[in-house]
Order: sequence, then structure tokens, then C-alpha cells
Amino acid sequence: MSSFEDPKRWKALAVLGVAYLMVVLDVSIVNVALPSIQTDLDFSPENLQWVISAYALTFGGFLLLGGRVGDLLGRRWLFMVGLGAFAIFSLACGLATSSGMLIAFRALQGLAGAILSPSVFSIVSVTFREGSERNKALGILGGIAGSGAAIGVLAGGVLTEYAGWEWIFFVNVPIGIGALFLVPLFVRESRADDMLRLFDTAGAVTVTASLMLLVYGLTQSTNVGWGSARTILVLIGSAILMAAFIVIEKRSRSPLVPLSFFKRRTPTGANIVGFGLGTMVFGMFFLLSLYMQQVLGFSALKTGVGYLAVALTAVVASGIAQALVTKLGVKPVLLTGLGLLGAGLVYFTQVSVGGSYVSDLLPGFLLIGVGLGFSFVPVSIAALAGVTGKDAGLASGLINTSQQIGGALGLAILTTIATTHAENLLAEGEDRAHAFTSGYSLAFWAGAGFAVASMIATIFALKGEDLAVEPGAEPAGLEAS
Repeated sequence: MSSFEDPKRWKALAVLGVAYLMVVLDVSIVNVALPSIQTDLDFSPENLQWVISAYALTFGGFLLLGGRVGDLLGRRWLFMVGLGAFAIFSLACGLATSSGMLIAFRALQGLAGAILSPSVFSIVSVTFREGSERNKALGILGGIAGSGAAIGVLAGGVLTEYAGWEWIFFVNVPIGIGALFLVPLFVRESRADDMLRLFDTAGAVTVTASLMLLVYGLTQSTNVGWGSARTILVLIGSAILMAAFIVIEKRSRSPLVPLSFFKRRTPTGANIVGFGLGTMVFGMFFLLSLYMQQVLGFSALKTGVGYLAVALTAVVASGIAQALVTKLGVKPVLLTGLGLLGAGLVYFTQVSVGGSYVSDLLPGFLLIGVGLGFSFVPVSIAALAGVTGKDAGLASGLINTSQQIGGALGLAILTTIATTHAENLLAEGEDRAHAFTSGYSLAFWAGAGFAVASMIATIFALKGEDLAVEPGAEPAGLEAS
């Protein structure tokens, strides 16, 4: 049965979208709750970042593996496994009574997210015919990806203020259980039936270990420094494992990531740009949260509500963006989005100690909101352009991995720039508020540089033609259930 004859496909998208939002916002939802978590669980300052890093470590490391396993064993089945595990480990995070417990359960929560997340995009790619309808579906998911960070901070502020930090995790449990019951009703099973039933274990181990070491090295660099022996050795280890993975993939009968995939210019270019997007967005929201709470003195609730302008604008912009991609193609929409993100970051460079929300933040938030919608939507569409059913999980895992690794790198770089500059000013006798505000400003200039680099990558790495033409082929890889 074709996707056009399936009356449940939009209901399926709604279920998938809710689950995906839950995973995306969990990267940022803890930001405004960190002071409360630190006090209640007696976190040391140097270990507090692991509440975020432990999740990013396993989430970024296992995404490729999760996407390929779904292609082989069944995307709906793996999605349900990941969804159930995510709800269970979210409950465990909220019940944690020590810093070690919370870090361990956050790592397991990230692993569940890596199992769940690629299946969302791969199910959509084989359920909707490529063209305007798939663009609309991917536009919704792209909007979730783009606004998820802002929604996460907003939700984190409200829940921390009124219910306690535990509820930033507890809220996932009823959502996950509800979605789990709805999945069999609306989502059809799919898998790549024409693939060899062989699993590239060596490739899976080496690429997952390489990505985990890379994320670990990036997140630790803010504590121990880029030039420390630990950071250098970890990054060298990651590079060696990645080289071994490439050798294994060239020789494997059923590779985890067929290297021929990267001959497709558009999906490959989308991953390069997706990496650049991550470098801008993750660090930007982290530093803006610190600025609002530590410099302007905002409460967790006020900080969260402050992001409402970004979240609402991104949602509206995402709907407009998917329609424009169908009409104009990926490239002009993506360039516009990246330009707006860069403009927003440049605006944030003028933040001041005595600033206000209206003058120092709101105009930049509106630019960022539109930029997020106009960036994440087209990059999600481009990442799956021309992808067949057998490679849907691979393509989905790759674009998620690119954004997560880019996010870890950007967070490490922007945080290092901000803290190093602030510490230098403190050593010169500057007061804390002015020192850190100056550090944030310098880091936002670096983020604007990432935006320019991403625009250059878009111009040269993506094909210029309209990617939204309606092909004649039916969605591949579906089976009735």
C-alpha cells in the first residue's frame, strides 16, 4: 500500500514528533535546573557539566549504530524499544539520590535517545513520498529540531520553578508511555529487506568508540584544556579508531556505513552544514542561559519564559520554510536561515551588564527563531534527498550525529573562549559581571564565524537545483503490519 493510501501517516507523524521533541529538548532542558541539581545532589563544580555531557556522550556516540540496526531489524520495533527505555531512564534520573547516580542514568538516557532518534526520520522517509509531502513532514521534524533547545530551556525553567528539578525528567514518563501505546496503532513496521542479514560488528564498535571518544574529548576540553595530555590523547585515539573504521568499511560485505553513500553530494553536504549548525546553536543557548541567570539575575522561570520568543518564532518559521523549500529549493532557504542565525549572534555580541531583555535579547531571539526554522528544516530535507528505503536509517543517523558532534565541539569552543577571556579579565582586576559578559560577547563573535563558514559550505557543498521535485517512485521498504 502506498503512503498516499495510508490515512494514518499524519497521525503516525504526530506520535513520532512528540517522541522526537522529548529527546531533542532533553539536551537543553537541564540548563536552567543545574543550580538546583548542584545544591540537592551535592555536585562539585567540575562534575556538574556531566549532567549534560553524559547524555551527549552516549547520544552522539550511538546514533549511527541505532540508525543501521533499525534498517536491519525493523524501524518501528527499535523505535519502541528506545522509547520505552527513554521513559524508564528518565524516571531513574528523577529518582537519583546522588551525583553519580544521575550521571549514570543520564548516560543511559542518551543511549535510549540514540536508539529512538534515527528511527523517527527513517520511518518518515519511507512513509512519505519524496517531494512536497515528505518536505512537509520533514519540515515539522526540522522545526522540532530547531526549536527544541529553546523549548527545552523554557520547559526546564517552568518545571524547576514550580515542581522541582526532578520533574524535568519525570515529565518524560507519561509522554513516553502514551506514545508507546499509540505507535502500534498508527506506525507501520519497515525495514530494508534487500540488505544482507549480516551485521558489521567491527565497524559498529570502532565508529561508536571513535565518536564517544571524540565527544568525551570535546566536553572535557573545557575543564582540562585543549592542550592537555588527556584531551590530545583522547582525540588521537578517536582519530585512530575512525581510520580503522574506514578500513573495515572498505572490506566489509555488509558495511555499517557504505562509503559510496558519501558520493551523494546533497546528503553529504547537508551533513557538513548540519555539523556547522550544531557548533552555533548548542553553545549559544548555553551561554545565553548563563548570561540571563548570572549577569541579569533572572530566575529559572524568567530565563525559561525568555526563550518563548525563540520557540514560537521557530515553530512559525518552520512551517513557512518547508513551503519555501518545496517552491524554491533547499539552498536559498538554508542560506537565508544561516544568515539570520549569524545576524542574531552578532546582535548578542552587544550584551551588557546593565542590559534588559527587550533591548539586549529580544531582537536577537527573533532573528535566531526565524533562522532556526529556515536552517533545520532545509538541512533535514537535504539530508534525506534521494535516499532509498535501505539507507533511511543510515541517513537519519548521520544527520543527527553531525549535529550532535558539531554541538559538542561548538559548546566546548564557545565555552572555552568565554571562560578564558573572563578569567584573564578577572586576573586584571575586572569585576565578575563585566568579565563574563565580555567573555560571552567574544564567544558570540566566534559563533557568528561558524555561521559564515556554514554559509560557505552551503554554497559549495549543496547542489543548486530544486530538491523538492516529485519523483515517481513509491516510498521503499514498507511492509503492512
